[in-house]
Amino acid sequence: MGRREFIGMVGAACVSVSPFVARAQRSAPARVGFLGGTSSPVGQTLLACFLSGMRKFGWTEGRDFKLELRWTEGIVDRYSQFAAELVRLNPDLIVATSTPGAQAAKRATTRIPIVFAAVSDPVASGIVESLARPGGNITGVSNFLPSTSAKLIELLKAVAPNLTRVCVLHNPGNAGKMLELLELKTGGQASGVFIEPIEVRSTDDLERLLSAGAHFHCQALITLQEALTFAYRKQIAEFAVQNQLATIFQVREYVEAGGLMSYGLNFCENYGRAAYYVDRVLKGTHPSDLPVELPKTFELIINLTTAKSLGIAVPPTLLARADEVIE
Repeated sequence: MGRREFIGMVGAACVSVSPFVARAQRSAPARVGFLGGTSSPVGQTLLACFLSGMRKFGWTEGRDFKLELRWTEGIVDRYSQFAAELVRLNPDLIVATSTPGAQAAKRATTRIPIVFAAVSDPVASGIVESLARPGGNITGVSNFLPSTSAKLIELLKAVAPNLTRVCVLHNPGNAGKMLELLELKTGGQASGVFIEPIEVRSTDDLERLLSAGAHFHCQALITLQEALTFAYRKQIAEFAVQNQLATIFQVREYVEAGGLMSYGLNFCENYGRAAYYVDRVLKGTHPSDLPVELPKTFELIINLTTAKSLGIAVPPTLLARADEVIE
């Protein structure tokens, strides 16, 4: 083999180096796109959880990486627009929060690595091929919660023993939530509780449901967590109190906004754990080599102020089980 041929082969090999390895070798601060749902204080808190996780792995914002932030403010259609914007900036990695965020980022690029946080069912949603082998350029942390669905009914019955009918707010476009709805129906049958699904596909649907004069023909309300309902958590909580509905949610932020109870994962932990994936990818690991992580710990939060507004006396045994009681 001639000298020129050898040099040509080496040059070609360098050009074909995995983009993930090439990005990891950059000396300049990494550029990280962040596709978030809301810039509200809650959204800023979750962003802070992510940044805290990054610091644990030795990454300081401004010195080691720079953030490009995009907030959809609860408008689901903006995910595709902002994902495309981030791709045009050519960041080293994109962090996508929520199922629609991860779906939009995946549609926008097969080249830039993506780490997601708080995706309900990444397999059913078509985001990854499997939890163990995500495939493609995307992986992250899931908030897959069907195993806790029946628990929501059990907790509602603990504060409302005569409960027979529960409405469930859900987005039928979210495959993971449809599985949770099925689990709720199964749990309801076993407990003698009828589950009435209420579809919310858009902000218009949700605003119409929560409008003055609207009411649900049920005694309690379960809201399945996703980007759309999360953006309206305060309005949902206020609507429930006005209509004297006991409520239970899947993350604590709804209870902090005035909901009665929540049982599920800790979102802050999810966002902090996403930093582990960002660290690994920025150091050269391909996303497809990082299995998707499922929630490991769950928490029960109770809002006693809301309980009083609803005329509910929370049993002492349930208060003793709570991870936190808001008064």
